[in-house]
Amino acid sequence: MRFKVGLLHIAVIAGSLLAGSMAHAATLNLVGFGDSLMAGYQLPPGDGFPEKLQAALKAKGEDVTVTNAGVSGDTSTGGLARIDWSVPDGTNGVILELGANDALRGIPPEETEKNLDAMIARLKERGIPVLLAGMMAPPNMGADYAARFNPIYEKLAQKHQVPLYAFFLDGVVMDGSLKLEDGMHPNSKGVDVMVQKMEPAVTNFIRTISTVKK
Repeated sequence: MRFKVGLLHIAVIAGSLLAGSMAHAATLNLVGFGDSLMAGYQLPPGDGFPEKLQAALKAKGEDVTVTNAGVSGDTSTGGLARIDWSVPDGTNGVILELGANDALRGIPPEETEKNLDAMIARLKERGIPVLLAGMMAPPNMGADYAARFNPIYEKLAQKHQVPLYAFFLDGVVMDGSLKLEDGMHPNSKGVDVMVQKMEPAVTNFIRTISTVKK
């Protein structure tokens, strides 16, 4: 009888270790939630930021999926309205990128901040970590608007203690060869630059998620 109990005990331990190993090895599911910059406006299939980011991460050995939940033309108000159903259960982390269309339309920065604040809070309530991608107001909006708009991302990152990638279009916004003819959206080469610039921040984000999952 003791021999059988001993074997059962060993089997239980082995099963627990195997389950823990499988959980650790499970694919990490990220969602890129944003506007046309995330959606891949006018780009061929597979050339959007989430798809290219996923490919770059996998090339470095990361077991991760990056779902594209970008909607062209979306404002922070639109994002708030769909955040609950656009980010499915089982999501391990969200790259939150919104605000560019708010600035282009001259929406009060206080409203943008309020909407982003609510989105981060809702994701945190669901236990979903957030990597916040910052945006900057276009120069034609004037210095006063920029002074009110540009700081909101750092303020929210500090308030919610979430990582911040300061400017989603870093490396692209000043280079016309990396943008479409509209002069605003990145072309495929521009997306490559964005992925290259942001990949280290996303990798660090993944590390924090993996630590929490353990």
